[in-house]
Amino acid sequence: MRATGVLSGRRGRVAAGLLSACLVLTACSPQRPHRPAGAKRSASAAGAAAPDVSRYYRQRLEWRPCREAASFRCTSVTVPLDYTRPERGDIRLAVVRHPATGPRAARLGSLLVNPGGPGVSAVDDVLSFADGFSPALRAAYDLVGVDPRGVGRSDPVDCGTGTSPAALEAEEDDAVGPGSGFALIAGACARSAGRLLPHVGTPDAARDMDVVRALLGDDRLGFLGYSYGSYLGATYAELFPSRVGRMVLDGAVDPGMDAFRATLGMARGYQVAWEAFAADCVPRPGCPVGGSLRDAGRVLDGLVAELDEASREGDGRGVPATGDDLLTAVTSALATPAWGGLRSLLREVQAGDAATRRLLLGTDDAGGPGEQSLAAINCLSSALGPRSTDAQTRAAVPEFRRAAPQFGAYYAGFLPMCAHWPARPTQVPHRISAHGAPPILVVGTTRDPATPYDQARALARQLSSGRLLTWDGDGHTAYQQGSRCVDTAVDDYFLHGRLPADGTVCR
Repeated sequence: MRATGVLSGRRGRVAAGLLSACLVLTACSPQRPHRPAGAKRSASAAGAAAPDVSRYYRQRLEWRPCREAASFRCTSVTVPLDYTRPERGDIRLAVVRHPATGPRAARLGSLLVNPGGPGVSAVDDVLSFADGFSPALRAAYDLVGVDPRGVGRSDPVDCGTGTSPAALEAEEDDAVGPGSGFALIAGACARSAGRLLPHVGTPDAARDMDVVRALLGDDRLGFLGYSYGSYLGATYAELFPSRVGRMVLDGAVDPGMDAFRATLGMARGYQVAWEAFAADCVPRPGCPVGGSLRDAGRVLDGLVAELDEASREGDGRGVPATGDDLLTAVTSALATPAWGGLRSLLREVQAGDAATRRLLLGTDDAGGPGEQSLAAINCLSSALGPRSTDAQTRAAVPEFRRAAPQFGAYYAGFLPMCAHWPARPTQVPHRISAHGAPPILVVGTTRDPATPYDQARALARQLSSGRLLTWDGDGHTAYQQGSRCVDTAVDDYFLHGRLPADGTVCR
């Protein structure tokens, strides 16, 4: 099992429109720099004074034109490595801002955007996609991206260069158990990034956002979070309910769901998405998955088996693509959803196209910094990072296969992801109510494979001020994915504070 990602951002762009890993999990919690109303403190911390982190709120930002685009402004923010012991040292966060284009008197402040992951760069996202927001939103808000600690340009988790996918595969051939590749990555991270690993959890990232909010001059945090970003936003609302502004959580994660159930739900979600793709494909001339849903499952299973057999035999020309590489590409296409590209990909793989099969290898970035950041953040939370032993993983495979015949075994392979992680989890799954926060808009897509719709419903119910907006659609996340109804509702909320009517479903 290759060590690919397990909670993904909504903007996963792929080679030929489909080849990037789009997967899912999420969360965690140390001590608050400013204890928000209603927030609970641990028994050990209850009698201790909160560490003084006020100096971080008083620093001056030096904005400069970004190297990538002079119309954007870039800076960095200093935050403590450990909020419970700020004397241990600092880390720096990369920040980008696209200034509001409207008249100053009509501006509404800053809107922080987090594209998910964990491990996806918010700085790169804003630089690449700021123009995709509506003119009205760009006129009213400074669009801001902050790379969370351990991610992208913000002191990223760097586990060295010895964990390439090919090296993992070579060592896994002689290793025992489905989690051997994850163990290799964990060991490399312990050696290269051990000081940082305990301090990249979601609550620390949320505390960082509060520092950034203050330095931007905003009394309340405007926030748009996709996928894992929804968990980050909900965590901020839990820690700082009185400082929440207009907040939208799209492709929402249920913080009360444990990692085993989340992984099982993801497998089931991709099965549903595959069957929706197949139902759309079957009536089309030349559909590569046959004439029925049953045929579609057999075709995909056959291609996976064929690639696995070819990879075992080898051709002497490098590391061949495996069945997992194909499933990674398929899940990415289903999350986008890039159904036209997926039909083309399956035809080319069936035809034995060598270039396409080599391209499949690009779906696996187990040694890349994004994957290392994802593991580091997921594994600090038992809500996000599964910790099953190899024996527990093998025992779980039948249940996963029953839930998702084509994807169950693939996702069961993620269960031991954090079993060997050197930094222990700091938070258990828990419901987030964020009492005292103003209205928070939760957006869910009915056939979202990565964060299935029931998670959005659960989060909207948990939040004391949650309101659910539903898109009856396909793919991961809804805003800016082609639904005018969703885009209008979200923009109306950000611009005017008007929530969609309770029970609104966009079709």
